[in-house]
Amino acid sequence: MLGPEDLVLCAGTGPRAPFAERAAAAAAAGFAGISVFVDDFEAARAKGLSEADLRAILADHGLRVAEVDPLLRWLPGSEPATGTATGSGVSAEGVGFFRYGEDDFYRVADALGARSLNAVVYTDEPVETDSLVESFAGLCDRAAGHDLLVHLEFLPWTPVADAFAALAIAEAAGRRNGGIMLDTWHHFRGAVPDERLCELPGERVLAVQLSDAPAATEANPVEETLRRRLLPGEGDIDLPSLLRILREIGSPAPLGVEVFSDTLAALPMDEAARRAADTTRAALGLARTD
Repeated sequence: MLGPEDLVLCAGTGPRAPFAERAAAAAAAGFAGISVFVDDFEAARAKGLSEADLRAILADHGLRVAEVDPLLRWLPGSEPATGTATGSGVSAEGVGFFRYGEDDFYRVADALGARSLNAVVYTDEPVETDSLVESFAGLCDRAAGHDLLVHLEFLPWTPVADAFAALAIAEAAGRRNGGIMLDTWHHFRGAVPDERLCELPGERVLAVQLSDAPAATEANPVEETLRRRLLPGEGDIDLPSLLRILREIGSPAPLGVEVFSDTLAALPMDEAARRAADTTRAALGLARTD
């Protein structure tokens, strides 16, 4: 089982690389796991790789699958009706992820032995809290049948805007396998100060995604987050401090590195993975010595 000492190469850090290439690059850079998009799985299967072949690739490289990401169609009424998602905060890239439903995620998770599902509320329209809680509880119950954890990711332009909004939903749902995803980019672009994260119950922080960002914000946060994230240490996020907080609260989450970046994606996959690993380890080193 992946844990807090393990690094995970997230699918967003190499979204153009085929499954086998990303797995090889992750292993060569010292990652213990990867996350996957359903698209990754479907593309590999379309190229003739069986589920057994994909499991063998993971085993040959000593890798585990952290989360299958991002599950968008779990909240009733959240599906885009006419090819564009409700709310101006959802991009064309985001709409593409709506192609896959819950059953698709379970199929991939079961085939690859995934640890968890990452659930996202991807709209900027208001959503009733009771609906969020009931839907998240139901998702956790269904995922438990597949031995999966479920973490709710907050996005600062959505109704689930910060770690404490996500936590309130997870705790109200009251499921042992339910918690939150702490994405450092989304946290930094939100309104919650770093020091408040010490208040989070560590056992509910089930997943982490690390990246960096400049202090200056762009006009379109969705465009920025999907195309211009920075590697750890290249921006203004105090990642060593956040890593210390995660350690202090006792989060069991492995450390995912999710750097959506057109610049990084243009590099060979092995170089992108190596840079992601090196910069993250440098941040970890600062967290241990500060």
